[in-house]
Amino acid sequence: MKLSIPDAETLVAEVLMGKGVAEGNARSVARALVAAEVAGQGGHGLRRVPAYAAQAVAGKVNGQAVPVATRPKPGVLLIDAQNGYAYPALDLAVEHLVPMAREQGIAIAAIRRSHHAGVMALTVERFAQAGLAAMMFANAPAAMAPWGGRKPLYGTNPIAFATPVAGAEPIVIDLALSKVARGKIMAAVQKNEPVPEDWAFDVDGHPTTDPRAALAGTMAPLGGAKGAALAMMVEILSAGMIGANYAYEASSLFDDQGAPVALGQTIIAIDPVATGGTGVLDRLRDLADEIGAQEGVRIPGRRGQTLRAKALEGGIEIDDEVVAAARNA
Repeated sequence: MKLSIPDAETLVAEVLMGKGVAEGNARSVARALVAAEVAGQGGHGLRRVPAYAAQAVAGKVNGQAVPVATRPKPGVLLIDAQNGYAYPALDLAVEHLVPMAREQGIAIAAIRRSHHAGVMALTVERFAQAGLAAMMFANAPAAMAPWGGRKPLYGTNPIAFATPVAGAEPIVIDLALSKVARGKIMAAVQKNEPVPEDWAFDVDGHPTTDPRAALAGTMAPLGGAKGAALAMMVEILSAGMIGANYAYEASSLFDDQGAPVALGQTIIAIDPVATGGTGVLDRLRDLADEIGAQEGVRIPGRRGQTLRAKALEGGIEIDDEVVAAARNA
């Protein structure tokens, strides 16, 4: 089914408002989920609507929550998402952190009692569009074991980065520290399709192509021991240091059972002119040009940006069953 971006956003917002979610929150979530679809990240898009809606009804997420921001230090923004969806809290972080970083050269936001952070590339890119570089870290419910272990302790714990480039779209990097994002496993379950055998392990620690066994087991870390160590780093930055639930303390994002997930996100925003001078964005363009000049190389972020430009013109294609599941959530 082809939908325009406004129509897709309206669909999602109306479904959530029908489940008791405040209009402002519903529209924030809708913008984020549709933007994920536009960027080609369907696992973080409309496939999430049934779970998001069910969690609002069950009280696992507070659809009426209003995130609260405080500033205990000049360069520190603390946001309590109040067990609501992450996206209104992320909107608040962008609103406050941009002027803070411009004023001081660098600033950090720590978001606690939060929810699914979605496609983090879309958040850090907003800072780059405002002329800032940004790094973002987020934890997720436990899905990955420490290296050598079998019990999930870390989430897939993504890292994202974006920077502006003179005369071009931003460079945007977004990667999960598992071999793939867990949303891809969820999408495979919904499509009843197998997954590659190097994506995950079953509960006994054996590689599996069954996405249901993968969800019950553990995700394979990106880069083996190095990826598992980076996942620990993200767990510390996005939970341990900011008062959010650790991955192993959080309930699932995929169902309406249990307590609020109460996850965390941390964003660091940097004014590149403060660190590199007035010509810094031209220097970043030089690097981007050198990368892009090599045959077969694509600058990180360009695929999603190209898809977005096409969607703005011609709308987005979404599987009929995904639209039907969202409407019937």
